[in-house]
Amino acid sequence: MAKRGGYPGGMMPGNMNNLMKQAQKMQKQVEETQAALEEKEYEAAAGGGVVKVTINGKKEVTKVSISPEVVDPEDIETLEEVVMAAVNEAIRMQTEDEKEQMGKITGGLGGFGF
Repeated sequence: MAKRGGYPGGMMPGNMNNLMKQAQKMQKQVEETQAALEEKEYEAAAGGGVVKVTINGKKEVTKVSISPEVVDPEDIETLEEVVMAAVNEAIRMQTEDEKEQMGKITGGLGGFGF
């Protein structure tokens, strides 16, 4: 006998509405969290604190502080390496914070662009 009525996949309209509401709520939370993350600043130091770099939540460098004692015209390579290390650490900090904050919303689900 042929099956009558019902919805494909066994989903009821109410379930679909609830799912859509949950998705919209999650999207709003993601947008709010992204906006809050963009406002944050992350500071990292390298070389025992002689170089400090600050970035914002958009991963843009907003400040670089270099102690005068590390500026050696004969050894620019070391200064470059210390600056690079501080920038990379600040980016790592921001990325880790972003993953943590978004994970709270998505519950570790993938596929949301994070």
